[in-house]
Amino acid sequence: MKKRLRDYGIVIGSLQPGPLNIITDVKGVKVGHSTLSNGDIQTGVTAIIPHENNIFNNKVVAASYAMNGFGKTIGTLQIDELGTIETPILLTNTLSVGVAAHQLINYMLEQNEEIGNTTGTVNPVVGECNDMFLNNIREQVITEEHVKEALESVDTQFEEGSIGAGRGMKCFGLKGGVGSSSRILTYPHGTYTIGVLVVSNFGKIEQLRLNGMDVGTKIKAKLPAREEEGDKGSIMIIIATDLPVTSRQVRRIIKRASVGLSRTGSIMGTGSGDIFIGFSTANKMSHENKEKLLMIQAIHEEDIDLAFQGVAEATEEAILNSMLTSTTTVGRNGNVLYSLAEFMDEIIPK
Repeated sequence: MKKRLRDYGIVIGSLQPGPLNIITDVKGVKVGHSTLSNGDIQTGVTAIIPHENNIFNNKVVAASYAMNGFGKTIGTLQIDELGTIETPILLTNTLSVGVAAHQLINYMLEQNEEIGNTTGTVNPVVGECNDMFLNNIREQVITEEHVKEALESVDTQFEEGSIGAGRGMKCFGLKGGVGSSSRILTYPHGTYTIGVLVVSNFGKIEQLRLNGMDVGTKIKAKLPAREEEGDKGSIMIIIATDLPVTSRQVRRIIKRASVGLSRTGSIMGTGSGDIFIGFSTANKMSHENKEKLLMIQAIHEEDIDLAFQGVAEATEEAILNSMLTSTTTVGRNGNVLYSLAEFMDEIIPK
């Protein structure tokens, strides 16, 4: 059983997590992976499904935000123009964005005969991080079958760490990967959940902070010496909620993922793609124009601070979970990345 942050007695923030403390605490959300691990090949695909119904015909309110735009995502332009997402979200390595988008389009065509026939086309959403330190990314080994496997394996319970799109990732000079966390939001009008999933691949070791503690410099002293590199990684942050919000409010909320990101020590370096994609399942938008007004519920603007707090806390914890649940990995050219878990007994105050 992999230990997560709270298993070490470390609690981020003051809001309570959901039952599983992962993004799928938001009802309807599911996550799946496909992983490739063989010597110089360390990579994969992760799929996030917003809800269990037909997503093209029941779009979710959404937004995206680039804290630093060094990224190669697909689909965010239309998300921000129309304020909706109409497909699952796929995450993979940088040079596999094309094959992921192609298979995601095929997946949507199989489910929706009207696409390209009686209605328009479809907007696939794909995000990426560069896993070339551990993975021979030039080989472009991700196939449509791997994408299909990730989409077909989605569930409410999923593995974190060196799995799926997180398999080859490097975070703060240690092993990065997939991590998740959630928070409960309680209002007079109802109780809601906000969940975060990250693929972490950014930062330099000396920058690492753990719940405010400077642990990076201590860990660096214990690592084998190697040539210093700049912050050339990225992070994909996916935020889900069932809080009733407009796309403009979603965008305001997901921007605060940058607070959680910075609390771990990130400076969002020039070579780092810090990309956030968020959605709410509370208001589903029909693709069909039924010649009736759309009825949308949304919180008052004065209520939004609690959601800001929730996404900040969950992002910080998700990043740390991604590192703790990742295992020490040897990859391309014998490159090694160590798990944060190997240093926890030494860096946590007794």
